[in-house]
Amino acid sequence: MSAPDTDIDKQKRRHRTPLWGMWGGLILVAILFFGWLAFWPLNPDTDAGESIAPTTADQVESSDTAAPTAGGTTTAPSE
Repeated sequence: MSAPDTDIDKQKRRHRTPLWGMWGGLILVAILFFGWLAFWPLNPDTDAGESIAPTTADQVESSDTAAPTAGGTTTAPSE
């Protein structure tokens, strides 16, 4: 059932401010989204398809430790 007494002009006036607020919010979100898209390629953390191998101090071998050879034997470091 519909409301018995509807005043269309009065309803238009009452809904004008909330509707403008919703449109303003949508426009703000669109501006932020396109701004993010514009600066996204400049972010070095988001390289698509490229993986960077981690480098740590643990991967670097010290010359003081024994290094395994291709045959599986260990050689002593030369002095």
